[in-house]
Amino acid sequence: MLSVDYGRKSKVSFTIYPAPQVSTAVVEPYNCVLSTHTLLEHTDVTFMVDNEALYDICRRNLDIERPTYTNLNRLTAQIISSMTASLRFDGALNVDLTEFQTNLVPYPRIHLAIASFAPIISAEKAYHEQLSVSEITNAVFEPASMLVKVDPRHGKYMACCLMYRGDVVPKDVNSAVATIKTKRTIQFVDWCPTGFKCGINYQPPTVVPGGDLAKVMRAVTMMSNSTCIAELYSRIDHKFDLMYAKRAFVHWYVGEGMEEGEFSEAREDMAALEKDYEEVGAESAEGEGEEEGEEY
Repeated sequence: MLSVDYGRKSKVSFTIYPAPQVSTAVVEPYNCVLSTHTLLEHTDVTFMVDNEALYDICRRNLDIERPTYTNLNRLTAQIISSMTASLRFDGALNVDLTEFQTNLVPYPRIHLAIASFAPIISAEKAYHEQLSVSEITNAVFEPASMLVKVDPRHGKYMACCLMYRGDVVPKDVNSAVATIKTKRTIQFVDWCPTGFKCGINYQPPTVVPGGDLAKVMRAVTMMSNSTCIAELYSRIDHKFDLMYAKRAFVHWYVGEGMEEGEFSEAREDMAALEKDYEEVGAESAEGEGEEEGEEY
């Protein structure tokens, strides 16, 4: 276990989660619950990705009618590259991996984050679409830009990191963030009033020659921690419960050396996680009732 050998290092994972409609295996709900149970203990930040969200982005933004895994992987790689760009290049506000953890994780267990990226445009459109800082900032908050099928409008943000790359100056970032704060659709929990961590890196995004993505002057990656993640887990837990009630497919896991008790333990942990997110959201709702009429 890396967490045992390198206890003091930040451990960040990028995990493919089951999508609502697109399924790659019947036993996905089992695998997801069992792996999340481990990730909660052994990683510091987990970024979630699902294939359905990636397929939709490829079809809608890149005009790829039948996306392949190469298309999906290149898109994911671009986003991971942008998240870690400040480890490799200089910028006005560089952010390292430890700062992700510090700024995204309000409580140790609530470390499951959503990533989004903008602009995602095809090489054909790039010649007449160079978007401003404000436009790309608005775009990353759209549900269609998220790498996982959840709707942030159904929850509240606890924290948000914006990592800009390329031709971006702090003044434009401040202006874009100020505009975002005025939008009623983008809500933060009341106990985290500032909410934004911004980074600027001068190196513009690099693209694979002959790939799907256009070379752009500026881009932004958003990493956010939102209570809307609870809906993803309740969806997966429901599917797990339907199968586990009949103990369907469990014999395959037991045959490989697992014990049935590990399933129950992992499921209980997921129930506790759902409750954790519920309580974080509820604290915020209570606070709103008490502080009505006050403005900050």
